Amino acid sequence: MGHADITAGRVLVFQPEGSDVTGLTELFAQFGQVRVETTIQSALKAIEEEQFGLFVSTSPELLASDRSAAHRQLGAVLDVIGQGVCIVDPSGGVVWRNARAEKLPEEVLDRIRKHCMTAYSSPEGRAAAGRARGLSLVVDNDRYYDASITPIEDRDRQVTRLVVAVSDVTRARRLQQKMDAIDNAGRELVRLDAQELAKMDAGQRLALLERKIIRSTRELLDFTNFAIRLLDERNGKLELVLSAGLLPEGEEIDIYASTENNGISGYVAATGRSYICPDVQKDPRYLVGIGDARSSLTVPLWLHDKVVGVFNIESDSAGAFSEEDRQFAEIFGRYVAIALHILDLLVVERHATTGRLADNVSSEIAGPLSDILSDATALMEDYIGHDDLRHRLQCIVDNVDKIRTLVRQVARPVAGILGAKPSQPARDPILTGKSVLLIDDEEIIRQTVCDVLSKYGCEVEVARDGVRALAMIHARSYDLVISDIRMPGKSGYEIFAAVKEARPGCPVIFMTGFGYDPNHSIIRASKEGLLAVLYKPFKVDQLLADVRAAISAGKQ
Repeated sequence: MGHADITAGRVLVFQPEGSDVTGLTELFAQFGQVRVETTIQSALKAIEEEQFGLFVSTSPELLASDRSAAHRQLGAVLDVIGQGVCIVDPSGGVVWRNARAEKLPEEVLDRIRKHCMTAYSSPEGRAAAGRARGLSLVVDNDRYYDASITPIEDRDRQVTRLVVAVSDVTRARRLQQKMDAIDNAGRELVRLDAQELAKMDAGQRLALLERKIIRSTRELLDFTNFAIRLLDERNGKLELVLSAGLLPEGEEIDIYASTENNGISGYVAATGRSYICPDVQKDPRYLVGIGDARSSLTVPLWLHDKVVGVFNIESDSAGAFSEEDRQFAEIFGRYVAIALHILDLLVVERHATTGRLADNVSSEIAGPLSDILSDATALMEDYIGHDDLRHRLQCIVDNVDKIRTLVRQVARPVAGILGAKPSQPARDPILTGKSVLLIDDEEIIRQTVCDVLSKYGCEVEVARDGVRALAMIHARSYDLVISDIRMPGKSGYEIFAAVKEARPGCPVIFMTGFGYDPNHSIIRASKEGLLAVLYKPFKVDQLLADVRAAISAGKQ
């Protein structure tokens, strides 16, 4: 024995009373710390409690006791590992099991015993005895278990025992189910039929997307109460665009992207960090949502490197949301942001040709798609060993390619307001000489609509904001007012109400470039006589038809 062997660890010397190993003790003391025990009990206790590099004893009694201690140590190790371990004989009898196996449901143990009896009693089972087998079990209370069965053979290659290791994989399977939901939701959001969309106007496309998001959200996280708010960059306000289950007062709260005095949604929008609220009654940031809310989860809607809104989910149970929920909601939130952004690009036509619009959509979502790839790849690294989960994440990665392919088809809407001007407009008897006030903060919309209506005989005046429009409404009468519902200064409904107060007989048409109605202008005005709503991009024929109908109705 060399000195290196001795100095590798501490030395335990067993010196029974009446024996003299002083010389050995002094020798080993030169190379390390020596512990001397005089009874078998104290020596065994030392072996169990501490690590030693060397045992020194002249007593054969300790060697036999050491084997017993080793067995006890092995049993202790098997008791603390994360699996249930049991030894089963070929007839299905349980010879031994560790503490975790003792806690397994009897249904699991019964099915394992029956499997061992069936698998290793048949000729085919005996022929394949040298191979380990896997077994997946689902019990009545929706818990999942995986078992690995390894046969132990004697010298004659006969199976004498079966070592069974059982793992509770319920959490992993449930994570897989949620990942399936994410995958399905992603597929659903990008499953857009180009031919069908070509037949829809912007309002119909909006309704289709709303249904998809609502259905996917409920299937994804199994929660029915949620709100999606988009950030208005002009004033920092978080406009409510989609909601389910919220109280009316919750929908009417004005929330801005700020860390102070604007609730959890304002905080998330301002910081870009997700927020799990386990108990809304104890969190001063919480603002009213559903009537009996107890907990909430809020994640930012990221579009590439910018927060464009928030996705808030609420539950009537305290502590309903986990870190896994947060991760999955963040990934789904990116899909939602892209879907809403595509809609925004489709309904607000910014180019003279649909080909350039398609290129614009594709280029603007390239970054967000890369972010989804990055998130999915990171989660795949987190779940190494969960092959099913990694497969579902790979499906999300594959969906990104589908989005890239489909978006160029979807981003070719029907001819819009900039691409469908009649080449030879004629004077129209209904429109000629009629005064129209056009209110929109986009110059290209004001110029184009003004040009079209002027060529048909209308006298068009324009306003770029709500304040200027109100002054013009009070200054003179018009045969028709056409107003966007989202402008600086005033909402669409405020313009509508001012027209009805100052000129009760004047018809009003709304336009919306985003398709959403954050202030409920369309709903409120429709109940009070709103004539029509134009969703951008709209055809010139549609514009003229609605204008003719409104002016004709105003004469009655």
